[in-house]
Amino acid sequence: AMTAPEPELTAIAAEVLGVCRKRGLTIGVAESLTGGLLCAALTAVPGASSVVRGGVVAYATDRKAAVLGVSEELLEARGAVDPDVALAMARGVCTVMGTDVGLATTGVAGPDPQDGQPVGRVYLALVGPELHWVLNPDLNGDRDEIREQSVRQLLELAAELLATPVNR
Repeated sequence: AMTAPEPELTAIAAEVLGVCRKRGLTIGVAESLTGGLLCAALTAVPGASSVVRGGVVAYATDRKAAVLGVSEELLEARGAVDPDVALAMARGVCTVMGTDVGLATTGVAGPDPQDGQPVGRVYLALVGPELHWVLNPDLNGDRDEIREQSVRQLLELAAELLATPVNR
């Protein structure tokens, strides 16, 4: 059976959507290690369709280039688990989905290291109007916990950053 995201995650997702709705912003999601969990958390909220335009799960490294437009040179030089790759994924999904805001996840959920990166190394990116941000929490736990924490931390970051428009 499909399980719904935890109520707490849904509450944070609802906060993100509320902030975006108020500001007239749309969201696109690009996911690697989270495999669709971030998009699922956002779309579990009733009325999400007014904000969320779509998501891409680019799990294989070459799909990050082919679908999201991440530079092949960058991927070759650094591997998929990299802050600039996360940012490029977030920018790419804005283009693909035609959105104001892009959220992206890349990292190693385990059980094994990948591209010489340890389990729990994660990069979470947000791009939007006047915003480009990468969070690099080093996460502990098993595969499920690392995936869940990635979603939670990116939603928390989005709720915070998107709530404060840049008026300089």
